[in-house]
Amino acid sequence: MSDWQAWIGREERRADRLDPALAARWCAAFDLPPPAPGAAMPQGSHFCLCTPDAPTATLGEDGHPARDDSPDSFLPPVPLARRMWASSAIEFHAPIAVGAAIERVSRVASIAAKEGRSGPMVFVEVAHETAADGVSAVREVQTLVYREAAAPNAPLSPPPSDEGAFDPAGWDAHRVVQPDPRVLFRYSALTFNTHRIHYDTPYAEEVERYRGLVVHGPLTASLLLQLAAQELGDNALASFAFRGMSPAIAGEPLHLAMKRKDGAIELAAFARDGRQAMQATARA
Repeated sequence: MSDWQAWIGREERRADRLDPALAARWCAAFDLPPPAPGAAMPQGSHFCLCTPDAPTATLGEDGHPARDDSPDSFLPPVPLARRMWASSAIEFHAPIAVGAAIERVSRVASIAAKEGRSGPMVFVEVAHETAADGVSAVREVQTLVYREAAAPNAPLSPPPSDEGAFDPAGWDAHRVVQPDPRVLFRYSALTFNTHRIHYDTPYAEEVERYRGLVVHGPLTASLLLQLAAQELGDNALASFAFRGMSPAIAGEPLHLAMKRKDGAIELAAFARDGRQAMQATARA
């Protein structure tokens, strides 16, 4: 595989507006009350701003925009079929208010090919700078990982839940949610995410070999941010970093937990049998 050095430093600029209708739809997806005009939105709502707008005809089989070696291709043409949002490190500089004009500059920060237990992988780091009404609001470094296609007879992932159970002891806050296909559909619509693992069950199971529809990583992260807001107050976090550990499957209970540890805030999402789906850390 190429080292794709020509893509490092490549930029993409997008503009948007967090209008009242979009703000209300974001809150409705999470059963939150609609925000008042000019009110600060919950942390995590930047995920629905400046979304990709590739024409349908240019989408790949998985639903992501196809990549090529042209100067117009923001992401490198990595010849690996499976793409996942592996992690993000986010700094919150200022709340984003309903009605704000949004500008985002995205830059390919690094590209690294590695060999994992499941075969070759390519990690692409993308740095996003989001401004609201000309003021820096969110800085995020997003890590994408590309992997080989799953074998047709590969075991479904993750394995079925065993007889274990998540134990909330030792956590300061605990909440159980159950993201179902309706929530996944709404989140895909809000973020203009056409990755088929989130809405096409036959594709998710037969092609990518998941045990069902996969809960979006940033959807789980948004739920953890809302848990933090319930415990600490709105827009209380200065930073938040998350990493996907194992797929969360739609329709299954998802345990959200939070505690303070060594001066930081630790958050996590677990399946009902204790399998960890996401780990996160934050600072207020």
